[in-house]
Amino acid sequence: MTGIIRQMKPKTHSANNLLAVELTDLTRQIRLWGQELGFQQVGITDISLQKAENHLQYWLEMNYHGEMEYMARHGLKRSRPDALLNGTTRIISVRMDYLPHEVKTAIDQLKKIDRAYISRYALGRDYHKLIRSRLQKLVQRIQTELEGFNYRVFTDSAPVLEKALAEKAGIGWIGKHSNLINRQAGSWFFLGEIYTNLPLPVDNAVEEHCGTCQTCIDICPTHAIIAPYQVDARRCISYLTIEYKGVIKEELRPLLGNRIYGCDDCQLCCPWNRFGKLSKEADFQPRHGLDDTALLNLFSWNESEFMKNLEGSPIRRIGYQHWQRNIAVALGNAAYDPDTVKTLKEKLSSASGMVAEHISWAIRGQNCRRDTPAI
Repeated sequence: MTGIIRQMKPKTHSANNLLAVELTDLTRQIRLWGQELGFQQVGITDISLQKAENHLQYWLEMNYHGEMEYMARHGLKRSRPDALLNGTTRIISVRMDYLPHEVKTAIDQLKKIDRAYISRYALGRDYHKLIRSRLQKLVQRIQTELEGFNYRVFTDSAPVLEKALAEKAGIGWIGKHSNLINRQAGSWFFLGEIYTNLPLPVDNAVEEHCGTCQTCIDICPTHAIIAPYQVDARRCISYLTIEYKGVIKEELRPLLGNRIYGCDDCQLCCPWNRFGKLSKEADFQPRHGLDDTALLNLFSWNESEFMKNLEGSPIRRIGYQHWQRNIAVALGNAAYDPDTVKTLKEKLSSASGMVAEHISWAIRGQNCRRDTPAI
């Protein structure tokens, strides 16, 4: 770093006695370091989240979080950063693009009913470690300049209102589908945070630009977006295939189509995502052909193959049983194929009760399509 902050070396200044001009210079340098570390944007906000807290409390009261009990477990720590890390006064919020290929590729994949659709964020390696490591490196660069500041880094790893903080930090605005949208980058990005007591100057929030558009509401396969900015997770495909551990309601199963892990529909249709940027991160590129793999091939994996093939993947956290459940539902929605029926029946004999329920449903669906003449 050049200028005022550089003059501090060796570290004799603490975070508490920096002048305003020094803090401005440090903030400018933090943004540059962030870009060097692969973040496309760095914003800074204070810790006031009253509006977001009210929204969260209403969402919880309506039980829209379903079985995600962790959303309520930590009380108000999620919306009050200084309760999570004592002394926090600022949040450094970052975004990193993850889209591995053109949106059209994803849309085409949804049309291939015998192929698996996996949310684009999960095609590569787990983003948590990568972003957390980069945030730690950003902190280390700050530490070369001054001492006496507290911090903690997060990326979807603690009770943190990531999107609300990023919105206040000027990263984007929360759209009607509840995802964060950036005018220059759409919504295909991850977020991360540094909680700190550094009294950095804050950024201004950007204006919302959804206008009268409600394409995401209209296109949601399960009508989980029940109103603008209100998502009932109990109907959301991402929740059903990732967070939910039980038996998926029969009336929802046909709506899942070939989506076996997550759902991107509300992003795929968003007009702002025509500005989405492709990721340059090698870790976010598809692995093991997960961007275009036959459902039957994935269903044939045993548990050891599941653990091996998905090592380092965020998909692994749902476990083998729920992986089997999700694929069984997708096979039940696929076109009739005798090999599919044969494989489903073979799996049925050794499946757990929960998985067996979905396999039996899939067999019935396959047989129904076999017996229904084409028009």
